[in-house]
Amino acid sequence: MRKLKNEYKSFLDDIEKNIKNEEDLKYIQERFLSFLDVVLEEMDYILQYKQEEMDKIENTQNQLEEKIGKIEQVVGNIEKDIYSEDGFDFEIVCPYCNYEFIIDVDENKTEIQCPECQNIIELDWTGGELDEDVQENHQDGCVGR
Repeated sequence: MRKLKNEYKSFLDDIEKNIKNEEDLKYIQERFLSFLDVVLEEMDYILQYKQEEMDKIENTQNQLEEKIGKIEQVVGNIEKDIYSEDGFDFEIVCPYCNYEFIIDVDENKTEIQCPECQNIIELDWTGGELDEDVQENHQDGCVGR
């Protein structure tokens, strides 16, 4: 921008020195300012357009980073499933919100809280039918795979 200002000043000085007629000088100065306004307006338009394009790129990059984060989480869960050293896991599907999650097998636990909807889910480690009392209190029971 500094170079542009210097060139502008030099241009004005030059025409003042070389044009002796005041009317001609004034006309050239006004015409040049008019032309300069158009050039600066076009530059603003270009800068605005480029900024909009950069914003779109940043938005796309943010979306991609979110997707990569989700993929990393899925891969991490797959990796944990494949290389699990902690014994056996049990997959639960919440009967209230259908959220799927994994817990360690612990036959001493009789219920667990869903991490998604916070409802309490009765656990049945025998794999059979729930007792009638449990069925009456929790009609949906526990769904496990």
